[in-house]
Amino acid sequence: MPARILSGNAIRDQIYTELKQEIAALAAAGIRPGLAAVLVGENPASQIYVRSKIAACEQLGLGSWMETPPATVTTDEMLARVALLNARDDVDGILVQLPLPPQVDSKRVLEAVDPAKDVDGFHPVNLGRLVSGRAGLVACTPAGCMEILRRSGIALEGANAVVVGRSDIVGKPMALLLMHANATVTICHSKTRDLPGVVRGADIVVAAIGRAAMVEPGWVRPGATVIDVGINRITDAVEARRIFANFPTKLAQFTEKGSVLVGDVHPGVAEVAGAMTPVPGGVGPLTIAMLMSNTVRAARLRRAAVAGKP
Repeated sequence: MPARILSGNAIRDQIYTELKQEIAALAAAGIRPGLAAVLVGENPASQIYVRSKIAACEQLGLGSWMETPPATVTTDEMLARVALLNARDDVDGILVQLPLPPQVDSKRVLEAVDPAKDVDGFHPVNLGRLVSGRAGLVACTPAGCMEILRRSGIALEGANAVVVGRSDIVGKPMALLLMHANATVTICHSKTRDLPGVVRGADIVVAAIGRAAMVEPGWVRPGATVIDVGINRITDAVEARRIFANFPTKLAQFTEKGSVLVGDVHPGVAEVAGAMTPVPGGVGPLTIAMLMSNTVRAARLRRAAVAGKP
């Protein structure tokens, strides 16, 4: 029996409905949460990502600003720009779109963002709060994965969860969130011995390793829940035929467009798993939804701090 599809689009819509109510309540108190996005240069993929985030702000009624320094920008110029945004009271969230040009020290720039406005959840202060289980701003993609699991009724307490990938942006915070939800968590990576065997022992698999169709059907225990964080564009015909040999619709799409998207999980896993996120339309929509949620949360937390509330 094919896996139950966990639609990120449907869950995003639920979250947006809730956020609109919260934003309306803040508006009644004279507060309009605002997000400032800093987009450096002319990277087409980054432009698409940032525009989709600004469009989400407009859809929800949040304030939004986009700053577009040139690709020649220096680290000092970026730090000065971040400092100005830190000082603006109408800006509750600051998003520095990655990647930055090679001459810019990305870590210095990200660490210059006020942790109270770090809606990406990348600042060491917010990562430290996550480690210690304290309230803070959590990285959007893993937070979105948790919303998918919870809102889909996937049991977390006592579950064996395997996270494939150990990045600071997804793998590590994902493992911490699952641990705080009382799952038993294993983090895997490219050096893990018998990776398929470790994954096969999981009730919940989160694939975030950045390799197209790496998690194969034989790796997954029948009935397991699989969250596919990856999004990879296939442009090689041989690779497309290998991955989509049994998926004629996807092959036809490749033939027509010259490319096709696939996650870090082989599409054949849908015949084994009990529940699975699609690519596209799974984790992606939740990443933007949680950015919006973090912006609203930052607005509330900042004003509570000013008012001296816990």
